[in-house]
Order: sequence, then C-alpha cells, then structure tokens
Amino acid sequence: MRVEIEDDLDLDRIAASGQCFRWRRLADSSWLIPAFGTFVIVRQVSDSGRQEKKKQNNISLYGGSVTLDLSCSPEEYEKIWAPYFDLNTSYRAIREMIDPADAFLNAAAEAGRGIRILRQDPFETLISFLISQRKSIPAIQTAIERLCSVYGDPIGEAEGKKIFSFPSAERLAAMECEKYGYGNVTGTCPYREKGIRSCGLGYRLPYIKRTAEFAASNPAAMSDFSALSDDGLKEALLSFYGVGIKVCSCTMLFGFHRLDAFPVDVWMKRALAEHYPAGFDGERYRPYNGVMQQYMFAYYRSRN
Repeated sequence: MRVEIEDDLDLDRIAASGQCFRWRRLADSSWLIPAFGTFVIVRQVSDSGRQEKKKQNNISLYGGSVTLDLSCSPEEYEKIWAPYFDLNTSYRAIREMIDPADAFLNAAAEAGRGIRILRQDPFETLISFLISQRKSIPAIQTAIERLCSVYGDPIGEAEGKKIFSFPSAERLAAMECEKYGYGNVTGTCPYREKGIRSCGLGYRLPYIKRTAEFAASNPAAMSDFSALSDDGLKEALLSFYGVGIKVCSCTMLFGFHRLDAFPVDVWMKRALAEHYPAGFDGERYRPYNGVMQQYMFAYYRSRN
C-alpha cells in the first residue's frame, strides 16, 4: 500500500540514528523492518519535503510530504506501522521550538530532519540496549540477529535470508550457556548447534538472562511500567541487573516513548562539552528533549 505523510520522515536517517538495530537495507533501497512478531518492507518513493516552501529560524518547517510504499495491508498499517512511526506526533512542530540563537541545534535539526522516535517494543528495546553496552552498532546488530536466529521464530524471508521474530521473555529465560552454567551445561552451545561460532554476548548474557526471567515471571511488567511516571520508570529500569543510566535512558526514550529522556553516550558528552559548556537548556525543550538529543547525536557523530 502507498501512504503520504505530511510531516518529517526519512527512513535512512531513522535507520542511522542508533535507536533501532534490526532494520536491513534491501537491494532496491527499501528497508526490511521486523517488529512485534511480524515485518514490513518499506520504500521511500518520494520526498517533496526536501524543497520546503518556508523557513523559520533557519529551520525548514512547512510544505512537502513523504510517500511510502509498504508491504502490508491497510489494517496492519493502522494497527502496527502508523503507531510504530509515531505518526500522530508533529516533528515539524517540535523543530519549531528550537532557539533561533542556537546555531548548533538549528544545524543539527536541519541535518536530522526526518528522524522520528519509533514506538518500539519495551522488552525488545531493553534487551537490545543491554546488548549494546561497549559495542559498535554493527556488532550490536550482529549479536541481536544471532540471538533472534537461535531463540526467535521464522516469520518470513527476504533476498534469500530468513527473517526471525525477536525472542520472547520465556525463550530468553530458558537460554542455555555452558560458560555461565545455564541450562544443559553438559551439552553443546545452542549457537554452535546452529552453526554460529559465537553469540557475541559475552558478559552481557547474565544481564539478558536475569531480565528475561523477571519478564517471564511477570508478564504484565512492561505494561505496568508504561503507567509509571518518568521518575518511577527510571527507578524501575535501574533496578535491573546490568542496567546503568545510559541503557535506562535509551530504553525510556526508544522503548517506552518517553520523549523527554536524554541519553548521554561518548558522542553526546563531546557535543555537550563543545557546544554547551554552561549546560544544555533542557527546560526550554521539555517534553521533547529526547528528540533534540537525536538531532544532536546524529549530527555530531556524522561530523566527527
């Protein structure tokens, strides 16, 4: 089906923004996106928004649209993919909040125009960012796909490669590992049984195992967490084994859609030190500090 989006949306920029690790670029430049036990193939066929009609504060705000072709039914689009792309939020209006005197953030928002904060599954996001610790994005993607191929279910195929769902909490809670003494310790590694030399999870595996055990034993936990205040959610996430402030902030922003969460990694530390030595004015951009963080993160990383 084909849809026209009257707002900022750029698939390539979303894919490069560091919030999602399972998107795969196909040969025709479309994107394969697995989520919520299914998948969609999306191609951005036009973007008249690149010739916007009006500018304010040096930021393109109005005019133009984005056309997408999606391999799903209208019903699936309305139920799964329109919410996934957060299409009820105006990112143009968010960009309009930017201080006209802030040259760096204006440039970052223009360069990052089209980034949206996806509404991803909270459990998948938490596990993904536990895996992300001290790993490059390609290494994160590889580790997650290996995990899905061993503990997920096949849900389709594209370009000769199987597509797998993200594993359930129950599957991950039952993970086996000789090294860490999980499950069938006298048997062979489930990864090697499937021809995968290494899981690549390392010291993160116990973090994943214990988080999954909690989620499997408390199936309503993620829904319950969604009802918490930002402070309450932060406290709950930090109580998980292996979750520090960065993993917590990323999970809040990308998994629970708390748009004020502001993850700070090495790139953001450098950007803040260089451009906001007196501190970033978070009060001005509340409740959308996380959107500003994405613009800054993507822009600063692309330039350094």
